[in-house]
Amino acid sequence: MAEEKRLKAPRVYATLLMFLGILLLYGGGRLLIAGGSAYYLLAGAFTFVAGLFLWRGRALGAWLYALLLILTVAWSLWEVGFDGWALAPRLIAPFVLGIWLLRKTVRQRLGWGNGAGVLHKRPLAVFSAGIVGAIAVGAVAHAFGPRDPFDPAYRVGTIAAATGLGAREIDPSTPGEWAYFAGSRGGSKFSPLDQITPANVSKLEVAWTFHTGVAPKGAKAAMEATPIKVGPNLYTCTSYNDVIAIDAETGKQVWRFRSNAGAAYVYGSCRGVAYYKAPAATDCPERIITNTVDARLIALDARTGQPCVGFGRDGEVSLLKGMPKAPQGYYSVSSAPTIIRGKIVLGGWVTDNSYIGEPSGAIRAYDAITGKFAWAFDMGRPDVHTEPAVGETYTPGTPNSWGPMSVDEALGLVYAPTGNSTPDLYGGMRRAFDDKYSTSVLAIDAETGALRWSFQTLHHDLWDHDVGSQPVLLDMPVKGVVRKALIQPTKQGEIFVLDRVTGKPLYPVREEKTPTSGIVPGERISLTQPSSFDLPSFRGPDLTERRMWGLTPLDQLLCRIMFRESHYEGPHTPPGFQRSIAYPGPLGAINWGSVSVDPKSGLMFVNSNLFALTVKLITRADADARGWKPEGFGGKEVRMGGVPMAGTPYAAEVNLFWTPLIVPCLSPPYGMLSAVDLKTGKLVWHRPIGTARDSGPLTIPSHLPIPMGAPNTGGSVATKSGLLFIGATQDAYLRAFNVSNGKELWRSRLPAGGQATPAIYTSTKSGRQFVVISAGGSATLLSPVGDTVVAYALPQPK
Repeated sequence: MAEEKRLKAPRVYATLLMFLGILLLYGGGRLLIAGGSAYYLLAGAFTFVAGLFLWRGRALGAWLYALLLILTVAWSLWEVGFDGWALAPRLIAPFVLGIWLLRKTVRQRLGWGNGAGVLHKRPLAVFSAGIVGAIAVGAVAHAFGPRDPFDPAYRVGTIAAATGLGAREIDPSTPGEWAYFAGSRGGSKFSPLDQITPANVSKLEVAWTFHTGVAPKGAKAAMEATPIKVGPNLYTCTSYNDVIAIDAETGKQVWRFRSNAGAAYVYGSCRGVAYYKAPAATDCPERIITNTVDARLIALDARTGQPCVGFGRDGEVSLLKGMPKAPQGYYSVSSAPTIIRGKIVLGGWVTDNSYIGEPSGAIRAYDAITGKFAWAFDMGRPDVHTEPAVGETYTPGTPNSWGPMSVDEALGLVYAPTGNSTPDLYGGMRRAFDDKYSTSVLAIDAETGALRWSFQTLHHDLWDHDVGSQPVLLDMPVKGVVRKALIQPTKQGEIFVLDRVTGKPLYPVREEKTPTSGIVPGERISLTQPSSFDLPSFRGPDLTERRMWGLTPLDQLLCRIMFRESHYEGPHTPPGFQRSIAYPGPLGAINWGSVSVDPKSGLMFVNSNLFALTVKLITRADADARGWKPEGFGGKEVRMGGVPMAGTPYAAEVNLFWTPLIVPCLSPPYGMLSAVDLKTGKLVWHRPIGTARDSGPLTIPSHLPIPMGAPNTGGSVATKSGLLFIGATQDAYLRAFNVSNGKELWRSRLPAGGQATPAIYTSTKSGRQFVVISAGGSATLLSPVGDTVVAYALPQPK
């Protein structure tokens, strides 16, 4: 009986090898037919035959498996070099599986070490040497970290030292305050404070924490707000639009306004509030303005939190007036209000890909004292700036402006980034004005609502690459002449520098040819797309089979097959009936966190993503058979996995490009942090940002603090003292970097993901400099969710 058990174990192992060999043979053959690597077919053959010989008790099986390991190491190094993350799925599983050959029962079964001859002992020696070699390779690879995705063939120019720009930011906050969402109305995200420096930042400690309270049951949006600081208080909002005043020194609540927005608006968000000092108001001389996920505009007394009764009706204005009727939640306002020349300017978020004729993307302005309507810019009627007549509405389904806006008070212009008209993935039914204003930045006259100019960053957008980043306004020298500049980051990773007076490019823009194959009947596509060639692009190099990833050879093989069997011709591959890869995906290379800029040095700091989705259009009949209908119209609730695009001939299957283990099919890094010298247009430094601590297979955190480059959402803030503060990453940390070389100088574990932009201010009570961030997490990034505002400061002098 003991002998039977001793012989059974090797046969179970041999059977496993043969089974895995069959899987590799099938997948490897499929990959080879699709034009991919022959390695997996060869590995399958070796694995199956090795298992067969081992099942028969022959040492030749061990020889074959040892030889496979050697070939695997050589092939892996040839494909990806010393990239630790890329090597992991190629090497770890095969070597771990081979450890079984070192078990005593297996060695006895094969006759290793029992006087059966030197030939039988060599497989053990070869295999042991292979393990030592793999460990050495892994150690070297870990020392090098993830491969830099900006390879020499990629458009990044050359590394250059920052040369200084001497620019001027537009309308910054009073020193020590943080009165605007981005620190200035021009969106620079720069602090002139210098109490916290590279020399002492390591001493930062938590000064206070504040809990905003659990969201209503059913709410899915996370807290993403950047607090503003005016006088002694911070003012912030929750994802469900409660507004809270917090003592900036102690973190104690001063007042709270409950908006009662409720949980019905589960996908909404509030990224910030605005402050307005009313010059001639009878009540509320200082106001906090907020817009809500249930489409209200509210004015509150900054001292008490009570509604300003002279504003609208008891402090509120409905933003649904003039909007086409739609089910609850199809229109909301998520970005902080924009105030210019006594007017509150608002865009709005509209649900993606649901149906033709969703709420309008009209941009509107209201009087900051009375709440009365001032003007509208409706893209379907761009020369009419009044409210719609009774019985009429703003033009349905136009491109919307959901991202933060910037303003130039002197020029009297508000700069609004726009998305595309719904649905996002099929444009065959878009109107001329949809194509004219989508995925653009618009300059609108603050007094009248008239359009001064528009610049389109992507023509006929079919990839949901709407512009969500706040434009950055600077007065900066260009070729020796100081120009009024606007910097517009985009989801496709391009950064455009424009004259903010005229909208003309200050840095050259070229039109690149784009693929046209695979489009569906009724669709059209732009033959070219704009690129800003004098600045680096952050979309990442085009995908190749070698960049496919996974945790094991099997799911990496699956990703390779998916890649080879998908339609992919670069970043502008059009959606079609064949599954296509959208890269960058709708998360974008650069999203609503935008960029930060140190105006004096001219360094621009960019946190970007390298992430992909797959898209496949299906016929309307197929979508109807699956029960795909927009939310609020019956049928199944459809978001990730399938979108209905009702009213068009097609629906779409939309999925993250990842394995069944819920890990990306692309090799890390997924998140990058970079510095660009605006004077030379060159990269100064770039590095992966974030670790694997809060990510892992099946969404289970690995708890491994290994540098990876994590997906990120949120923005950074630069300081005069030479620091860059950023949360944003999937792992829950706030970090500080040296702006001159990108070295991480400090980090602190947050109670939840920091998917927000920090604010930096000086306390009026103690004179201490604080760094504050909302740690609310993100369901989209699968980062830990919470309700905490965290403030950091240097220790108080004893």
